[in-house]
Amino acid sequence: MSNELESLTIGGLARAAGVHVETIRYYQRRNLLTVPPRPPGGIRRYGTADIDRLAFVKTAQQLGFSLDEVADLLRLEDGTHCQEASELAEHKLRDVREKLGRLQQIEKALIDMVAQCHAQHGNVTCPLIASLHEGIGHEGIGKA
Repeated sequence: MSNELESLTIGGLARAAGVHVETIRYYQRRNLLTVPPRPPGGIRRYGTADIDRLAFVKTAQQLGFSLDEVADLLRLEDGTHCQEASELAEHKLRDVREKLGRLQQIEKALIDMVAQCHAQHGNVTCPLIASLHEGIGHEGIGKA
């Protein structure tokens, strides 16, 4: 099996990494993944290092890093740039905390709107729909 992982076609690499072939090609165009040489009359082959690289990219994306940020991290992956990598992660952490704050504001606004809906009786205009039309209920919500 190990030998098979050192001689994967692009389709095999895609299956092994859990991505689409077009994702691999896109990452290659973005220089996140190298394009192996094509032997004369042959097919390009990929190996475990390519699977590992794809796993790195996917994990970084799951943590919220953009592909540009992933490219920066990949440039630092030799392990001697820990301070720079840490600064990138700290910046990402600040971004996440800001997004969480905005999401909490949105949650509060929606809780208030739902409560207004449940408090209404009879044949009246829905407070949620009315507030969306009027732009009411979004004060304090950061622009996303």
